Amino acid sequence: MSATETTSTAINQGPQRPDRPAVLDLIGNTPLVPVNRLDTGPCQLFLKLESQNPGGSIKDRIGLSMIEAAERDGLLPPGGTVVEATAGNTGLGLALVARAKGYRVALVVPDKMSAEKVLQLKALGAEVHITRSDVGKGHPDYYQDRAARLVQDIPGAWYADQFNNPNNPLAHETTTGPEIWQQVGHRIDALVCGVGSGGTLTGLSRFFAKVHPGLDLVLADPAGSILKDFVEKGSYGEAGSWAVEGIGEDFVPPIADLSGVRHAYAITDEESFSTARDLYRAEGILAGSSTGTLLAAALKYCRAQTTPKRVVTFVCDTGTRYLSKVYNDPWMFDQGLLKRATKGDLRDLIARRAEDGAVVSVSPDDTLATAFSRMRQAEVSQLPVLREGRLVGLLDESDLLAQMHMDARHFKDSVDSAMSHDVQTLPPGAPLSDLIAQLRKGLVAVIADDRGFYGLVTRFDLLNHLRKGLS
Repeated sequence: MSATETTSTAINQGPQRPDRPAVLDLIGNTPLVPVNRLDTGPCQLFLKLESQNPGGSIKDRIGLSMIEAAERDGLLPPGGTVVEATAGNTGLGLALVARAKGYRVALVVPDKMSAEKVLQLKALGAEVHITRSDVGKGHPDYYQDRAARLVQDIPGAWYADQFNNPNNPLAHETTTGPEIWQQVGHRIDALVCGVGSGGTLTGLSRFFAKVHPGLDLVLADPAGSILKDFVEKGSYGEAGSWAVEGIGEDFVPPIADLSGVRHAYAITDEESFSTARDLYRAEGILAGSSTGTLLAAALKYCRAQTTPKRVVTFVCDTGTRYLSKVYNDPWMFDQGLLKRATKGDLRDLIARRAEDGAVVSVSPDDTLATAFSRMRQAEVSQLPVLREGRLVGLLDESDLLAQMHMDARHFKDSVDSAMSHDVQTLPPGAPLSDLIAQLRKGLVAVIADDRGFYGLVTRFDLLNHLRKGLS
């Protein structure tokens, strides 16, 4: 049904309930589209675009289901507070529904959550409590344990508790599953899911057990999560770490029914992120990191088949929440998720290399206002000053401050009037000890020689290089 038809239908149905925000009626009935430009082997692969929900993810479904069930059961009083532990999308779904209905929202989120999600939560009016992502269940800073304590501290609070709430899988059993079944014309051979709380897989498993018990359920799990091992061996060891948001666990969620899973794939962060980027370039679908995990697993499954099959997986959420991560080359490089040709010298430590067009710079003739704006936008404290690609100076925050003399009119001064002209440089072939000595002086290392300027190396860049070597 088109957007015009949806609007027309809503109008023809007459006045809507005054206590129900219209945006909630847009949750669900998301489109299913074929993958046409990626190698799917002998199979036909379809993506259910959960990113088209009003809150931008599949979690809108359970936000609506859990809150409306709590209202019916008298667990969420008028003016009450919705509390949840979330990697982001469940929080956004709950916040969308709860704020539209007039409830307060308090969310505990791990510190690996993207900045875009945090900003969107705050824009909705949610209170965001950030906690550690490097600790496991039972630790006082584990996000679920923090949320449980928060409920005790807030009068009138209701804990959504997606990991134990039966209305989580129920949302998928009664909406997502029937939608897929209808959209594929009752012709589907495999379904690829990830597991965070386990609600999606559990709900779909229950629905398809009734209508199509021969369906292949496929688990897409981030490498480092314990769920693939549990499915294949019935046991698991210590969890690792992963950068993908929203799926993968260090324990088996109580609500997760994994008994119907027939195949499981562990997908690395590097493959998840690169697959999400491939999807955008090939199909024009901007998706998040967990979609990369699901799609990578779906493609592996499809390419392993010897006969044609119809396979469905999900675009779990919109990629606009990951522009600072998945689609940000410098961040991807810093995390070791984006490979590039090594040089075997100090150029390998440069996060933003001139040859890649990644350097943020100014010219001597730019104004200090321009320089300050670029520093702030790029979140850097110093800029190389280039003329026709050649290094002629360096400008940092202290240079700017010294030029101001507490008079904002000096923002109109030229960069040349404030920059350091005598810049110490290191050639790419200099030993690491020279770089360390430069950084210990509190200076940024400028990598340049007679052939040109290559980039800057900060103390953070050196630490990040050492961290990646350790991992």
